[in-house]
Amino acid sequence: MSVTFLHTADWQLGKPFARVEDAAKRARLQQERIDAVHRIAELREKTGAAFVVVTGDLFDSPSATKATVSAACSAIGRIKMPVFVIPGNHDHAGPGSIWEQKFFQNEAAQLAPNLRVLTAAEPLELEHAVLFPCPLLRRHEFNDPAAWLRQDAGDISKPRIVLAHGSVQGFSSQNDDEDGSGGAPNLIDLDRLPSEAFDYIALGDWHGMKKVGAKAFYSGTPELDRFPKGENNEPGYVLIVTAERGALPKVEHVRTAKIGWHSVEHAFVDDADIERLELNMRALIGERAGEDLLRLTLSGSLGIHAATRLGQMLESWTARLLRIKLTDDTSIAPTATEIEALSNATSDPLIARVAQQLLAQADGADESAATARIALRELFAISNAA
Repeated sequence: MSVTFLHTADWQLGKPFARVEDAAKRARLQQERIDAVHRIAELREKTGAAFVVVTGDLFDSPSATKATVSAACSAIGRIKMPVFVIPGNHDHAGPGSIWEQKFFQNEAAQLAPNLRVLTAAEPLELEHAVLFPCPLLRRHEFNDPAAWLRQDAGDISKPRIVLAHGSVQGFSSQNDDEDGSGGAPNLIDLDRLPSEAFDYIALGDWHGMKKVGAKAFYSGTPELDRFPKGENNEPGYVLIVTAERGALPKVEHVRTAKIGWHSVEHAFVDDADIERLELNMRALIGERAGEDLLRLTLSGSLGIHAATRLGQMLESWTARLLRIKLTDDTSIAPTATEIEALSNATSDPLIARVAQQLLAQADGADESAATARIALRELFAISNAA
């Protein structure tokens, strides 16, 4: 007997995106996470999957707003097939959890009757499979949430699917955070699970799609929510899984992410490199606006004119992008022509005197030198406009 289903996790609906300064842009990112659920519904229809499993962190916090709860239930209701959810570390179960709140229960009953939240560690037998949920009852669980599976008993004729949320071999959402620190609670010891007892292990917590065992997979988040780390981090997918009793699972991945999260490092060797950066950015985001975030690291040096142009480019990108996380270590090194034009400005002796003083101060790495270089750029702009 086999069954095909969708594996997804880490929706984190209601994520605040606090580092995005513009309120409208924050709302755009939050809405796209809801829209990703609609894309999962479309994928379910195309594949004919029997059900969907969400392995933790459907909500970003146990105190999601009522608007988020309603939007989530409405989107889940459109999937039109059973959706099985386990609580993760962000939306853990327990006293006062979102799953116990009357508003959520009422909205789920009205808008998402196909939704079932599995808060008990016990087998759930379906028509074509048996689910083995390992819900988190607190944010940090210091016992293996899958330990109960080591002594499992139950139907062995149907595909047996584990649902768990936590760290495996050092992978966890904490290590994936943009500014996260070390530590990996909610450890799942795959090696201690009976190797032949289960046919697929659906994992959540790590935000990138990753295979961590012959039968164990992280689906990753269906819509990116941070800058990816490393080439092996592949967020933005949903997994189509066909599990068969006593066989290795067949797993396909389908891209569901829409928002682009990009990282660019660019070193300026000379002023001509400003053209190369502009071409790279055009290739990366094209004519899009409001669909991308960028982590941009700049280094090297530019002349005053090129640095002024860079400032204009950054102004444009800041408007177009949902967020630009900028690390700008670029120094201003006036070209010989620019130095000559400023320090020997015979038509304006005052500009010449100020330029000579700033040039003397600009040679260094301290804050006053950086201020002098910025002042030189502004002085150059004034001189050219005169």
